[in-house]
Amino acid sequence: MAGSFMKTRSLVVRLCLVALFFSYGAKPAIAQTSESRQPIRSEAPLPTETPAERNARLAWWREARFGMFIHWGLYAIPAGEWKGQTDHAEWIRDSAKIPLPEYDQFVGQFNPVKFNAVAWARLARRAGMKYLVITSKHHDGFALWDSKVSDFDVMATPFHRDILKELSTACRQQDVRFCTYHSIMDWHHPDYLPRREWEKANRPTAGADFDRFRAYLKGQLQEIVNGYHPAVLWFDGEWEDTWTHAMGQDLDDYVRGLNQNIIINNRVDKGRHGMAGQTKDGGYRGDFGTPEQEIPDQGLPGVDWESCMTMNRHWGWNAADTQWKSTEDLVRKLIDIASKGGNFLLNIGPRPDGTFPDQAVERLEGMGRWMEKNHNAIYGTQASPIGKPAWGRCTMKPLGNGRTRLFLHVFDWPSDGKLTVTGLAGRPFKVALLDGGQRLKFAVRANDVTIEVPSQPKNPMATVIVLDLAKL
Repeated sequence: MAGSFMKTRSLVVRLCLVALFFSYGAKPAIAQTSESRQPIRSEAPLPTETPAERNARLAWWREARFGMFIHWGLYAIPAGEWKGQTDHAEWIRDSAKIPLPEYDQFVGQFNPVKFNAVAWARLARRAGMKYLVITSKHHDGFALWDSKVSDFDVMATPFHRDILKELSTACRQQDVRFCTYHSIMDWHHPDYLPRREWEKANRPTAGADFDRFRAYLKGQLQEIVNGYHPAVLWFDGEWEDTWTHAMGQDLDDYVRGLNQNIIINNRVDKGRHGMAGQTKDGGYRGDFGTPEQEIPDQGLPGVDWESCMTMNRHWGWNAADTQWKSTEDLVRKLIDIASKGGNFLLNIGPRPDGTFPDQAVERLEGMGRWMEKNHNAIYGTQASPIGKPAWGRCTMKPLGNGRTRLFLHVFDWPSDGKLTVTGLAGRPFKVALLDGGQRLKFAVRANDVTIEVPSQPKNPMATVIVLDLAKL
């Protein structure tokens, strides 16, 4: 009986999926007029993972430590400016209160003729980034791929090229994991609720059906997961009251039913604790927490997390934004995050012609030069066992047989030629510069070690010293 039931249920699910795509049929017009459809229900939840299975699934992501975030879409066209105000970006339709018919005119203007997927992926690799997350669809609802369930997509533009297809191919060629961001919130779809307060008079909710929107959402996610095989699905826009914990659980089950190895952030559900980003207790879904524009003060043992951050003040392209973080600041943020056991997802907002801002390229090239010499102190490292030293930060790797390797990231180079490391839980037996391998003299006293360092640092942004410890 059990086998017969499962076969029947599997058949029903397949028929539902077929019905979904036939019900959408030809792509609807950009207005996305509502039609009666039932939401797809996910398969039964996947069996609970063992700790070993979860560790295996997350192994590459924990090893990576550094990724590129890309916010790009129609909102790049106005470059952050609307009616004299210049502080907009990816939220411009809402922040500038642009009516839907007016915003839709950007579709006819989107033609990024200088877009080069290989150049984007190559720059990510040169910067030392192991994965790339691009906005498949942001809150404005515009899709960067050839969607069969909507005409509000890149194929309706003069560009008429599938950006996700080109970029996913380029990432695999450059050995960069391809990943996608996807907004649950959708300011364009007629069935998404709630409406923005300022547009309620002109966009009535009569006839809107949120369950029908959820079917649309699943239809687009099925296209992305099956068509482009992202290693991570990075959800966002989950905070509005119309999205519930039960819906988050259902969507998480649905996506994992498409790919059991996929990694999903905690914004699929309702458990995110504000911009601090960590997941609250209570059975909420998500593989990792998502601090936004901030770094936790301390490491979080046993918790997977990723800080996402802009290079300037905006996620999407804003031509007036000149407040760029320095390369040194970004390198040190990467180190700080790794020293606390987290990942760093660093954002770029491409210009409407498909190119990266020169300031962003300059910083990524600079980070890449540092990573070329010091990547072993970032990739696959664990949180510092000695807290936050006054002179910088520390990452570590187990070496086996009770031995541990500490990477001492020195921000403030000692003027007296002596670097003291306190609170060690092992016996130092080797000290050397990571860049070049020069051995350094050291003296041990109790649980502290004092290292004799050269007069000048190898790199003023951060010079890394390798300290190997044996078990006491």
